[in-house]
Amino acid sequence: MSGDLEPIDPETAVDLYLEHRRGEASERTLKGHKYRLEHFVEFCEKEDITNMNDVSGRDLHAFRVWRREEGDLKPISLRGQLATLRAFLRFCASIDAVPEDLRQKVLLPTVSGDEQRSETTLDYERASDILQYLDRYHYAARKHVILLTLWRTGIRMGSLRAIDLDDLDLDAPGVQLVHRPGSDTPLKNKEKAERWVALSPRIATVIRDYIDGPRIETTDEYRREPLLTTEQGRASGTVIRSAIYSMTRPCWIDGTCPHDRDPEECEANSYRHASKCPSSRSPHDVRSGAITAHLLEDVPVEIVSDRMDVSKKILDRHYDRRSEWEKMEQRRQYLPTPE
Repeated sequence: MSGDLEPIDPETAVDLYLEHRRGEASERTLKGHKYRLEHFVEFCEKEDITNMNDVSGRDLHAFRVWRREEGDLKPISLRGQLATLRAFLRFCASIDAVPEDLRQKVLLPTVSGDEQRSETTLDYERASDILQYLDRYHYAARKHVILLTLWRTGIRMGSLRAIDLDDLDLDAPGVQLVHRPGSDTPLKNKEKAERWVALSPRIATVIRDYIDGPRIETTDEYRREPLLTTEQGRASGTVIRSAIYSMTRPCWIDGTCPHDRDPEECEANSYRHASKCPSSRSPHDVRSGAITAHLLEDVPVEIVSDRMDVSKKILDRHYDRRSEWEKMEQRRQYLPTPE
C-alpha cells in the first residue's frame, strides 16, 4: 500500500462517489450506478477487503470473473458493469483512495457487432435484473406492473391493456381476459382468446399495492375501470410500448452504455425515443422471452400454448428462443441412463 493513499472502506467510497455525481448526473443514472456498485461492495466483503487502498489489479480481475460467472452475464452486460466500476475508480483516485492508474487495470470485454444488435428477445438474465431494479426503486409503479405481469404470464400487450379491475381476482389469484371489441379492448384471437390466467401471489401483491397506491383512479370513455391508467383514462398501447422500450435500455439501470454512447447525450435518452437504443426490447420480445423462460423451466408445451394463447406450431416457429443445445440438455433429463 502506498503511503500517499488515505484509508477508506469500499462502502463509504461508493457513498462519496454517488454524492459527488449527484450534481451532474440524473437520478436515474445515480440509481443505476448505486445498483451496480453494490456488487463490488459485496465482492469486497466476500474477499475481506476493508480498505480501498488495498484493491489491486488481481482483485479487479477476480471481480470481473466473479460477476461474469456468478451473475451469468453476457459480454455486453458485463462491459456496462465494468464501465461503471472504471468511473468509480477514477473518482477514488481523485480522493487518494487508489493509485491513479488502477482504473486502467479494469479490462472491458470485447463486444462484437453481432452481440450489440438486438437478439429479438428479452433473455432471462436481463429480465431478472430489470425486475429486481423495479422492485427496489419503482415498486408497484405502473411500469413495474407492466413488465412483471407480461414477463410472468406471457400474455400479449393488448391483453394486458384490456384488463379491468373487475377482471381481477387477487385472492385466487388470477385474471380473466375478455374480448370486448365494442369498447376498444379486443383480444387478438377474439373469443377464442378468452380465458382465466393464473397469477402468482407475488404478482397479486404488487398489483394490489399499485391499485391502492400510485394508480390514477379514473374510468375510460366507456365508463370501465382499467387496471392500467393515465390522466386521460385507459393506458394506450403506445404508453405500454414506450415503457417497455425505456426499461430495457441498459443505461436505465446502470447509467452506462455497451454501445460506446454517452447516455446523457444519446438520442435514445428519452421516453419517446427509447426504441432507438440497439439494446431496447419490444413487447413482442418480452413475450418471446417469457415463453422461452417457461419452456426452460420444463413447463409442458401444451400448458404454455394454452396459457399464452399461441398454437404449438406458431410457438415453435416464432416464440421459442431456446438454443438447440438447451433443447438437447432438457431432453437428456427424460432419457434412460445407459448402463
